[in-house]
Amino acid sequence: MRGIAVLRRLTEADGVSSLSGLERATGLARSTVDRITATLARMGYVRLDGRDALLAPRLMELGNAYLGALRLPRLLDAHADALADELDESVSLAVGDRDGIRFIHQATRRRAMSLSFRIGDLLPAERTAPGPLFAAEWGETEWARWHGRRAADPEDRGFPAVPARSRPFADAPSGPSGSADRDRAGRPGGSRPAPPRPAPPARLATVGDDFEARTEEARKDGWALDDQLIEPGLVALSMPVREAGRVACVVSVVSHTSRHTAADLRDTLLPRLRAAVSAMERELREAPPAEPAAPSGLATWTGASKQELGREFIESLARGLTVITSFGEGRAELTLTEVAQATGLARATARRALITLEHLGYVTAHDRVFRLTPRVLGLGFPPLSRTTLPDIAVPHLTELSHRLHESTSLAVLTGDEVQYTARVATNRVMNVNVVVGTRLPAYATSLGRVLLAGLPDAHLPELLPLTPRTITDPARLRAELDRVREAGYALADEELEEGLRAVAVPVRDRGGRVVAAVNVALHSSRRTAEECVRDILPELHATAGRVEADLRVAGRFRRVPVG
Repeated sequence: MRGIAVLRRLTEADGVSSLSGLERATGLARSTVDRITATLARMGYVRLDGRDALLAPRLMELGNAYLGALRLPRLLDAHADALADELDESVSLAVGDRDGIRFIHQATRRRAMSLSFRIGDLLPAERTAPGPLFAAEWGETEWARWHGRRAADPEDRGFPAVPARSRPFADAPSGPSGSADRDRAGRPGGSRPAPPRPAPPARLATVGDDFEARTEEARKDGWALDDQLIEPGLVALSMPVREAGRVACVVSVVSHTSRHTAADLRDTLLPRLRAAVSAMERELREAPPAEPAAPSGLATWTGASKQELGREFIESLARGLTVITSFGEGRAELTLTEVAQATGLARATARRALITLEHLGYVTAHDRVFRLTPRVLGLGFPPLSRTTLPDIAVPHLTELSHRLHESTSLAVLTGDEVQYTARVATNRVMNVNVVVGTRLPAYATSLGRVLLAGLPDAHLPELLPLTPRTITDPARLRAELDRVREAGYALADEELEEGLRAVAVPVRDRGGRVVAAVNVALHSSRRTAEECVRDILPELHATAGRVEADLRVAGRFRRVPVG
């Protein structure tokens, strides 16, 4: 429980906090915080950098376990992306989480005013378009919980992803009634839709007062609107995606009032949204059952870590988080025995972990079967869902640079050039002078040759002699690219600049496609070409492997930007 509290505080701090900050935020003793973060670092879920703790991409294993068990992202993401491309608007998928909603997919548009919510962000149901659609299935218990939360947290301080009601509208006068809100949304009997404009200042102060009425309308209409409920300027249209008669998730088209009013969004886009929802529901009906993955057997690893680190490793925390990862594709519902088998834990240990996770709201139990809840996404997923490939690579490049005492870089292919997207330089008098953003001709660099070799049919530009050793014959360069593809590395020896020697290896995504390259560059006086292959290449391959491992986790349910 204390370990999960630390993860939650790190999530609320956008993924990074000092250890003393965690001590203050959690109320735990500093020694306890140190032991928890040491355990999480050992698991690869947190990275310790001096006095700071940072969430690491591997922590997304927990959220991936929920999303894999849910299976909705795998089946519906392509439909949501296609709808976003067709409408040129942002599209999101959300699931209900008690009296809130959480996003499980975002297909956003590149605009100055664009959607900024992250996968896993929790929003209050009454301030969203999906909220009334989920609330239409609530019973007395759920409504009582909602009323209790509203009374205890009238300003939505428990939802850091949205502006609090009192900010900046605390002194606003009373706002319009729920019926007036519905009139402004353009419902039958209301006034004509107003031109695009921000909401009145009192809007956030009155949100939720008409939630039950909006829920009843959503139940009747089969869709719902968000007319600037979250913040001025944001409008959304939502419809439920049903499976076996129940709401599986809600798909939303999100826009800005500079492009659509809420009524205009409904009038122009509802037919296309309805068609997309029909396709999604057909996908759910026709999808074959998922094949369960092999058990992880992580209990052996946690036991070995305990033996090595002693009391600094909190075995119960590692085991509890391991139980979460026992769920996934084809393992949406597990019995106690199945959890024990999947993790390699003793049945009694697995039972204690499940009871604790159920108490904290991360697991539900029914008829001796356990399921993960959307709350699992709150363990680091929102800040990590914005992780880029350079973010993933920099810690590993830093470790490599410190081991070799040489400069290391990450680059991607941009046309006929490589562009540096991450770099760690050493503190030497004579060093390779390259910064992030630098572009160099791909054909004359180790990074570029690795990336060109990863293409099925690389286009070669005019090959200019940059040094006397630069390969300028197209046939010879294609033969070199074939060798790079076969050997898995490239060595550029004074071809870009005299005295510069570099060796590079590819970085591949989950599908095996080369998306980037990492290299070590140095002055030729420090190591011969043979020494680079003998001493540097194994270290470089190991670093690329660690980057790829993190990329596989981070990119399982989202597209990781490479630049």
